[in-house]
Amino acid sequence: MNKRIIGILLLVFFYMTAPSQAQQQEKGLSLSLEDCIIKALENNLNVAIEVLNPDLAEISISSAKEKFLPQLSMDYNIRNTNQASYSWIEASGDISTERNAYSTQLSQLIPTGGNFSISLSSSKYDSNQKFQTINPRYSSTLTFNFTQPLLKNFGTKISRKEIIVAQNNLNISEENFRTSLQQTIYSVEEGYWNLVYSREILKVRQQSLKLAQDLLEKNRRAVEVGTLAPIEILNAQATVATREADILDAEAQVKNNEDILKTRINLSAEGKRAGLAKIIPADTPEYKKKDMGLDEALSIAMQNRPDLKATLIDLKNKEINLSYTKNQLLPDLSFQASYWSPGVSGTQIIFPTGDPFGDPIAIIPKGSSDSLKDAFGFKYKNWSVGLTLSVPLESIFSRASYAQARVNLEQAKLRMKNQEQQIFLEIKTAVRAVQTNYKRVQAYKLARELSKKKLEAEEEKLKVGLTTNYFVLQYQTDLATSQSQELKAMIDYNLSLAQLSQKIGMSLKERNISISGLLGK
Repeated sequence: MNKRIIGILLLVFFYMTAPSQAQQQEKGLSLSLEDCIIKALENNLNVAIEVLNPDLAEISISSAKEKFLPQLSMDYNIRNTNQASYSWIEASGDISTERNAYSTQLSQLIPTGGNFSISLSSSKYDSNQKFQTINPRYSSTLTFNFTQPLLKNFGTKISRKEIIVAQNNLNISEENFRTSLQQTIYSVEEGYWNLVYSREILKVRQQSLKLAQDLLEKNRRAVEVGTLAPIEILNAQATVATREADILDAEAQVKNNEDILKTRINLSAEGKRAGLAKIIPADTPEYKKKDMGLDEALSIAMQNRPDLKATLIDLKNKEINLSYTKNQLLPDLSFQASYWSPGVSGTQIIFPTGDPFGDPIAIIPKGSSDSLKDAFGFKYKNWSVGLTLSVPLESIFSRASYAQARVNLEQAKLRMKNQEQQIFLEIKTAVRAVQTNYKRVQAYKLARELSKKKLEAEEEKLKVGLTTNYFVLQYQTDLATSQSQELKAMIDYNLSLAQLSQKIGMSLKERNISISGLLGK
């Protein structure tokens, strides 16, 4: 007896805790709209591609800045010559000469367009020729050079043109990245709400099928008792078959929209199991009125639209290019200044007074360090300044570049005006869609409530024999249609809000999304 009671209790417990078939079918990956957006920003391949563009722009900036890095150059050579002597006065045998030379230069481009350099050169000369009073001989020269263009290529704006343009291109790539993110967010919202709509439509059609099946069962009982003609069973069966076909179509649409959403959030990137899981939307469409006038929307868009910001930055690049090409038409007038300090040393050979053909009476050795001391000690001061003017008689290429830059600037201005017109049209349409869809929801909600009341009234009439199955089935179809229309209006309203947010450039700000984290800054 106790075992039987325990068995019954276990069976009841298992039945109560075991999930129903419907619950088992609903097992899947429950995702909210925010979850899908986050996954899209992390996994979407288009986002991954766009992330690389700012990186490439930053590389271009680094490359443009390299022209202002100091340049170090070094040179070394050695030469040894040997030739016959044509006079015993020069040498008793062959004339041998050895010369070693090296130089080092450090140059730096300065922001005004000029160039500053410092160089050190040294050499050693050694020969067996006679009458050499210093042999071997060492010479060193420390030189400072400065060159500054005064017309063509003058100024920080000209010398830093590549850097400024590269920085602007980086800003453009970041704005384009924001545009891509906003498009991605809207595409996810569109896919998410379409999936919600298709799932709800499936529920509506399942409910409609159940109503038809219930009516079919009632008709069968009525036919059995003889209160209804058999033809009514056929009508109800035809309706059930039609609604079963509608369910098949709705189920296929659910799977299609689910695949679209999976692709947009790239769910397969999280593993094969995640890619095969069913997506169960956790959010339902909201119906909150958003009041935003056309003037307000336009004002916000002009301040926040990333594509408009990118166009404005590109316009600055065109202006910089025009200024540069105009500068290249000027004559090339350059100022040069040099200062150099030489030094000489070596082994000094002293001959007897009045007898240059005699043997040396003294040799005073000195090394290369003495010439370097003279050079760095500025023992011998030398300087020069000058101006160089170059006026090309023909500057066809430069004038063509200037004309091209001017035309490019005019085109950019016209494109910006055209873009502003397009933005005005897009926002006007988006604002109107929000207002229209809000009213559609109200209208279809009322239509659905009335259809439900009409169906209930018709069912009551059927019970007392005041109507036929045909009209009940028709009202069931009307209710299903009004439910679908109301749901579609709700989805359209939420999508129109998302599109308005995208068109005024507020998709990222409203969701507190910063591109710095996505770019790894």
